[in-house]
Amino acid sequence: MIQIREVPHGSPEYRQTVELRRAVLRIPLGLDLSEEELAAESNEIHLAAFEDDHVIACLVLVPMPDGEIKMRQVAVRPDLQGTGIGTRLVQASEDLARQRALQTMTLHSRDTAVRFYERMGYQIEGEMFEEVTIPHFGMFKRLNERDI
Repeated sequence: MIQIREVPHGSPEYRQTVELRRAVLRIPLGLDLSEEELAAESNEIHLAAFEDDHVIACLVLVPMPDGEIKMRQVAVRPDLQGTGIGTRLVQASEDLARQRALQTMTLHSRDTAVRFYERMGYQIEGEMFEEVTIPHFGMFKRLNERDI
């Protein structure tokens, strides 16, 4: 059974999320996560999907001013992509944001993931830009509106 829960920064579960993010998001681009970047995540919210105590998907949430929260570093184990785990994880992050009375979720989507987020009700905002060497789009979703 898959469980989604918040993991404390610096915990063994957090280290599993770091390894998944490295493998899925950074190493394929010839990049890595520095210890300074990881230390800066101490005030961020880390959500992970677990199967038998192993992290299979994760994301990071950054509370922002004015009722916004930014989703970043969404990673799903490659052999499980397309199985609905990413959708469940994003929905859990939206639920958490709503519980904390936040109104808008924002994110930077790789161009290859835009359709995934659009299916979940996110809208593109602005023009394409480059981030970590690849095309991205800014996207947002108002959380107080009913999901369609």
